[in-house]
Amino acid sequence: MINIVLDIINYILVAILIGVSATWIALIKSMLKTFHESPFLDKFEKKEHEKPKVSIILPARNEEKFIGKCLDSLIKQDYDNYEIITINDSSKDSTGDIIKKYSEKFPKVVFVDAKPKPDGWIGKNWACIEGYKKASGDLLLFTDADTVHTSSVISLAVSHLLSLELDVLTVIPRMLCLDKITKITLPMISTFLHTRFSALRVNDTSKNTGYFFGSFFIIKRSTYDSVGTHEGVKEELIEDGALGKKVKESGFKMRMVDGRHLVDAVWARDFFTLWNALKRLMIPLYLQNAKTAVGISFAVLFLLFMPFPLLAYSAIFLNIETSSSVLFVIAAIASVLVYTGGILDAAKGVGSEMKYSLFAPIGCFIVVCGFFAGLIQATSKHAVSWRGRTYYMKNQIQKSINV
Repeated sequence: MINIVLDIINYILVAILIGVSATWIALIKSMLKTFHESPFLDKFEKKEHEKPKVSIILPARNEEKFIGKCLDSLIKQDYDNYEIITINDSSKDSTGDIIKKYSEKFPKVVFVDAKPKPDGWIGKNWACIEGYKKASGDLLLFTDADTVHTSSVISLAVSHLLSLELDVLTVIPRMLCLDKITKITLPMISTFLHTRFSALRVNDTSKNTGYFFGSFFIIKRSTYDSVGTHEGVKEELIEDGALGKKVKESGFKMRMVDGRHLVDAVWARDFFTLWNALKRLMIPLYLQNAKTAVGISFAVLFLLFMPFPLLAYSAIFLNIETSSSVLFVIAAIASVLVYTGGILDAAKGVGSEMKYSLFAPIGCFIVVCGFFAGLIQATSKHAVSWRGRTYYMKNQIQKSINV
């Protein structure tokens, strides 16, 4: 009787892992297509155009370690007609003082000391609006304080936008990790970024996928006004996703391009930031659609992590039950596919060192735990911490992600 029950369980797991393997094959195929066919920021048919004024809007909260390098890279741009609106978002460190010194030394840097954040606003969204009020450009370039830009990036972005007659252009940066745990984790989470939210899907007008990288997107002022500015997404935790979604749904012409050789952005600075970032992905999804969020969490559990413990489990009973042998083979195939996806993304997607891909099971486990921690937090406190602030999300509706 025990053997029959064990066989039933094993074959159910075999069926699940066959589905997992098939999904990974589709994901890997999609990733390869994305890496091969995604457009680049510096590769396009250039046309003659004017050089409109660009207002760079740069919000910064407690960024004393990064803001100087970011401003240094923006000051050295080869585009002439631009300003750098730099917003101190109630920082508790020396960020404000650093920005003020730059503004006194460099005329292009405009220092904005943001007013205290009103209730009902997420901090970054409020800082962006405060910067927007001071902006005078026809084009608005939103970026983050932990980014570094090559000297030609604004010229390329403006020329790309105007030559292709776009309303918005967002650039995929090279995502940097500052600690080993994040380096292990990033390739596993970004497999979904390079499939579900890939440039090919964003650029396909028949798809409803709209997404911006908050680290770099340039948008016509008229378009930004039309979709309601950041005020229209003031309660959104993933504001770049929400704004990108609104732009796509409004019928504006948008494009995502690869600029990893031109823009660097810090994805997570330490484990604490990584952990909150993972929860920050799941909490708004739960508030948007609880059943979908739970379903996605369990799907990620089986896609990313379960092949590894099931491989170990089946190995224990390998010579006892035929069903265990079948499970072992299928679990081994699924595990290899997970590794393949992680290695591929590390090599072609995020450009991280290959050695960290060897620890894929750990990265997968962290992602899964972070997602489930986000679910638990969403159902209990409806709160999330980000950049030194705690946001209570109870009774709020999030619309940032197309699922």
